[in-house]
Amino acid sequence: MPRTGKSADNDDALAMQSGSKAEERKTVLEARNITVRFGATTVLENLSLDVYRGEILGFVGASGSGKSVLLRTILGLVPKQTGTIRMFGNTLETLDDAERMQIDMRQGVLFQHGALFSALTVLENIQVPMREYLDLPKTLMNELALLKIELVGLPRDAATKFPSELSGGMIKRAALARALALDPDIVFLDEPTSGLDPIGAADFDELVAKMRDTMGLTVYMVTHDLDSLLTVCDRIAVLGKKRVLLEGTVEDMMASKEPWVESYFRGKRARRIVR
Repeated sequence: MPRTGKSADNDDALAMQSGSKAEERKTVLEARNITVRFGATTVLENLSLDVYRGEILGFVGASGSGKSVLLRTILGLVPKQTGTIRMFGNTLETLDDAERMQIDMRQGVLFQHGALFSALTVLENIQVPMREYLDLPKTLMNELALLKIELVGLPRDAATKFPSELSGGMIKRAALARALALDPDIVFLDEPTSGLDPIGAADFDELVAKMRDTMGLTVYMVTHDLDSLLTVCDRIAVLGKKRVLLEGTVEDMMASKEPWVESYFRGKRARRIVR
């Protein structure tokens, strides 16, 4: 018998609310039992991690623990010995070249220090993914690149500048604009605030949060910046002992008795985040 009146409306509202909650926790990235070795050295061993749609995940760990190795493994730049990686519901290992290209177009990457091509202008750097994956007229690429420049808060005249003419903060924003060139669903940020002064770092964090909220991005952020973890990250994952030791909120980190986690989040430099 069909539902009518307020009862139907209430049921529909509950269904929509329930569906909304389910959607919020939709897994965008799943890494399972990842092991990476370089010769006789094992960097990651049986590591598993989930990243959920619309969240900003902060990924932390001691220097040399393998944070960037995991990021590059997810991106397919470093081979793994065991494990599977699923993105947007697709097992990456089983995809053919055309299918993998479709997945690649849905992700953007900001490498450490920006990694802009020094011989290209900001405009040309942003257009690199467009030239790689799309067949667009030059005039349209120019307009799209200028839109990304404005989106990340750079002046339009930055388009004609080379990386050597930019400040550290401008380099980070230009690199973020390139990461957003194809309107991705997920962006990977590798130490995005390193080398920035506290004001510049705070501005960049605010920009990342704004991009997440306005564009519906999922953000995977490798960082050492405690302020970033506190102000913009919804969830934190800690890498240690070649796997994910702990994941949760800042409060979960503060309550942890794991020695490295306790030292990092409750050490002398972390006093300001103690409640």
